[in-house]
Amino acid sequence: MGTTAKALSPSKTDIMTNKAQEVAIDRNLVDRFKGGDQAAFDEMVSRYWDRIFVMVKQLLGNSQDAEEVTQDAFIRAHRGLENFRGDSAFSTWLYQIATNLARNKYWYWWRRKRDKSVSFDQPLSEDGTMTLTDVFASDAESPKQEAVTNEFVDRVAECMKMLNTKHREILVLRNVQNLSYEEIANVLGISVGTVKSRIARAREGLREKMGKEFQ
Repeated sequence: MGTTAKALSPSKTDIMTNKAQEVAIDRNLVDRFKGGDQAAFDEMVSRYWDRIFVMVKQLLGNSQDAEEVTQDAFIRAHRGLENFRGDSAFSTWLYQIATNLARNKYWYWWRRKRDKSVSFDQPLSEDGTMTLTDVFASDAESPKQEAVTNEFVDRVAECMKMLNTKHREILVLRNVQNLSYEEIANVLGISVGTVKSRIARAREGLREKMGKEFQ
């Protein structure tokens, strides 16, 4: 059973190939848009709307504000795409725009002392795939831990709310959006080394808040 599952898992080469294909498609769409093809941007929206929305919802905690930020992110992207130089992948650039907008809204809420708390709604991802294995990188974990109970999901959500913005944000980018260290570095404007150390601190902080019964 384990051998079969391993054989069906995508290899690192497959993942890299798929990523290269994604980048090539995006590059073609950007070139088409710059050439005057407005339909190319519609294709970009179709490709990335759900991904951006899920990420922003994880950061802000509710669908209404996530939709507003997602819309604004694509408006900003449309305005700036003509000057997009391609120094990073289009997806990284778009994630960066959305992340910055979500950050601004988050701090605006705190300055205004809004009644609504910034939280992580259940489940932690749209398809419910954020498991114990995703959050806690540990040699002691077993495949059985993939069957996450409702109690555990509720506990993760509560503890994620307790993390500071930087730690909550980087766990979402890494464990929900599955971005690479390099992509996260580009989105947040920090070094890969900082990304790795921040993820380690965020995971440790989450472990502490979860309590011994969940470790």
